[in-house]
Amino acid sequence: MKTRVLIIVQNLPVPFDRRVWLECQALVSAGYRVAVVCPRGDGDPAYQVTGSVELYKYRPYAPGGSKLGFVTEYVYSFLATAWLTVKARRSGRFAVIQACNPPDIFWPIAAAFRALDGTRFVFDHHDLCPELYESRFPRGPRLPYRALRALERRTHRTADHVIATNGSYREIAVERSGKPAADVTIVRSGPDPERLRRGPADPAQRRGRRFLAAYIGVMGPQDGVDIVVRAAHIVVHEFGRDDIAFTLIGNGDCFGDLVALRDELGLAGHVEFTGRAPDELVTRILSTADAGLSPDPKNPLNDLSTMNKSMEYMAFELPVVAFDLRETRVSVGDAGVYVRPSDTREYARAIAGLMDDEQARARLGKLGRIRVEQELAWSHQERAYLGVYRRLTAGAS
Repeated sequence: MKTRVLIIVQNLPVPFDRRVWLECQALVSAGYRVAVVCPRGDGDPAYQVTGSVELYKYRPYAPGGSKLGFVTEYVYSFLATAWLTVKARRSGRFAVIQACNPPDIFWPIAAAFRALDGTRFVFDHHDLCPELYESRFPRGPRLPYRALRALERRTHRTADHVIATNGSYREIAVERSGKPAADVTIVRSGPDPERLRRGPADPAQRRGRRFLAAYIGVMGPQDGVDIVVRAAHIVVHEFGRDDIAFTLIGNGDCFGDLVALRDELGLAGHVEFTGRAPDELVTRILSTADAGLSPDPKNPLNDLSTMNKSMEYMAFELPVVAFDLRETRVSVGDAGVYVRPSDTREYARAIAGLMDDEQARARLGKLGRIRVEQELAWSHQERAYLGVYRRLTAGAS
C-alpha cells in the first residue's frame, strides 16, 4: 500500500491553488497516495480524481468581509473540512495530514487523527493570520489579534514539522511560536518554468494600444489593486498616455468595488478586469504584457510575505513594478523597479517610465527569468518539500 497523505486547504480550490497543486504532484511522483479537502470552484463536483489526486470538495460559504463574517466562514469551513476528512479516511489511514493556512484552525483535526492513527502533522504556512487581521482592520480591537496569535502558536506547536514560505515566516515560527529551528523548513512558492514561460504575443490583448501592463492575483483589501486603478488614472488622464492598456486578472472581496472605481475614474476603455481566467488566457496576457504589477502596499502582512504573482511575472520575463517591501526584494532582486511605499503617483511614473525604456524592460525581464530558473523554480523547492515527507514517513506503510 502506498503511504497516504491528506492536504487541507480553505481559501482556494485545488488545482487552482498552484502551490498546493505542485505539492500534490510532487508527492504523487514520489510514490505517495494523495487526497485533498478544499472548497469547490465554479462548476466543480463534490468528488473527483485529477492527476491521480483525490479531491473532496465542499460548497464554500463566505458571508462577507466583516470580522463576524470571517468567524462564521471559518466555523463552517472547519466543520465541512472535518466531515470530509472523516469521509476520506474511509479509504485508508493517513500517514500525514498537511494543513495550509489561512486560517490557523485545523490543528484539532490533525491532533484527533494523531490520537486515532498516529498521523503526523505538517503545517504549510502560507499567510500570517495575525498580520492579515492587522492589515485588514488596522484600528480593530486587539482581542481578535491576540486570539489569532494564540491559534498560530498552537498550530506551530502541534505540527510535527512546519513548512515556511520564506525566511521571515521561518523566523516567526521559531522566535514567536518557539518552534525548534530543526523542525522548520523553507519551501518557497516557486513557479514551474516549464509551464510558465513566455510564448507568442497576442496583439489583441493590447486592445489597440502599444503597451500592456498586467496584474494577476487576489483582489482583497490588503492587495493594493485599487492602487493600480488609481495609477492608471494618473497615467491616462494626468500624463496623457493613451498608449498603455491595463489588464487585471483575478477576483476577490473587492472585485465589484474595483470595477466601480474604474468606471468612476473614466477608465473603462483602458482597464480591463477578466475575473478568474483559464491558464490559456493568462498565458496569452502575460506573454503579451510589457510589465507585471505588484502593488501590494506596505503593511504588517505584505512586508513579510512572498508574492507569488511577482515570481510568475519573472517566469514570463516581465519586469516587476513593486513597492519596496522586505520580502519582495528578497524574491524579485534586481528584476524589479521599486517605488516608495504608498506613493501612487510614483507607481504611475514607474509604469510609464518602463514603457519608455525598451532596453530596461528586456534587461530586467531576462534577469527575472534567470533568477526563476536558477534559484526560485519549483524544481529547487521540491527537494526540500519531499525531504520533509521522507523524514516524517520513514518506515510508514
